[in-house]
Amino acid sequence: MPNCTALIVAAGRGSRFGGPLPKQYALLSGRPVLWHTLAALRAAPGIDRMQVVIAPGDERHYQASTQDFDLPTPVLGGTSRQLSVLNGLEALAGEPPDFVAIHDAARPFVQPADIAACLEAAAALGIDGAVLGVALADTLKRVEDGGVIAGTVPRRDLWRAQTPQVFRFEPLLQAHRAAAALGATEETALTDDAAVAERAGLKVVMVAGSGDNAKITTAEDLRRASTMETRIAFGFDVHAFAPGSGVVLGGVVIPHAQALSGHSDADVALHALTDAVLGSIGAGDIGTHFPPSDSRWRGVSSDRFLRHAVKLLAERGGRIVHLDLTLICEAPRVGPYREAMIDSIAGIAGVGHDRVSVKATTTEGLGFTGRREGIAAQAVATVEVPRT
Repeated sequence: MPNCTALIVAAGRGSRFGGPLPKQYALLSGRPVLWHTLAALRAAPGIDRMQVVIAPGDERHYQASTQDFDLPTPVLGGTSRQLSVLNGLEALAGEPPDFVAIHDAARPFVQPADIAACLEAAAALGIDGAVLGVALADTLKRVEDGGVIAGTVPRRDLWRAQTPQVFRFEPLLQAHRAAAALGATEETALTDDAAVAERAGLKVVMVAGSGDNAKITTAEDLRRASTMETRIAFGFDVHAFAPGSGVVLGGVVIPHAQALSGHSDADVALHALTDAVLGSIGAGDIGTHFPPSDSRWRGVSSDRFLRHAVKLLAERGGRIVHLDLTLICEAPRVGPYREAMIDSIAGIAGVGHDRVSVKATTTEGLGFTGRREGIAAQAVATVEVPRT
């Protein structure tokens, strides 16, 4: 079995963070941020050992943060992130691992499953490395001096790179040595290891990660992470069958001998999810925001409703942890469309696929759903919001 060492970069000074300590040593839920990061990496399958790179003078903070871990002596970093990583790689070169997973110390929320997926992708035949990332969901604007918008940048195929970034050890070491030999100015410095690998001609793939794998950059980031509370809310909706040739469930068109009756596209799944998200922040229900008496919503796609609810949650500093949906009907069969529905809901809500669950059941011929008169949907939204 190939082995992998996690190289944790903790040598930054965090100029945007402020405060008496660099962000990696600031307290999060009573423990240093670095402690949480190490705990996440230790729990990841495939990570055999960990090596931390720190700034000269941070030894005392490092010791206080790592007492629960059996770690080797930390490596001292350089004058840039790129040189700090090189120092770490050189320290590993005496007993080189097969793979190295380079991770920012200030990303304590990374999930073990995502780390394992990144390692698996990097180990594929013909691949030199893999990077966790999230596809861009926001519209991008190019802005000139004075804040004037100069144009819209197409976001297709654009991703936000995260860490860990996993590489075959030897090719990455050579790439970093070559990059260091070229030197770098502030304008030409490479900001992540994938960029170093790309310049060396290595083949690197992107692996879908989670928006939760955020980097703590400012004091506000830490404050929000430290003062979040979890809320759970429920949503329920029903729509009757009407003449037609298909239904829309979770944003997916499913061929059927009937349609669903409703003011919008009657997507009972998205309606239940919308109510669940709205309920988590006490923002009423779908009828409050999109009254059926308003002709503007006649026939519209229900993804607008769920996007609106998610936007309200985000505006309050919240985030979705998980969405769970249960469809109750005798027909149509949901199973063949389950994955497409998960893809659709995850895309609308802006979360990873592993944060969406879609299930279906029947009522064994009982009640209106058993008589095939319509479809019911139950939804549960688990969210985190800042404590008030």
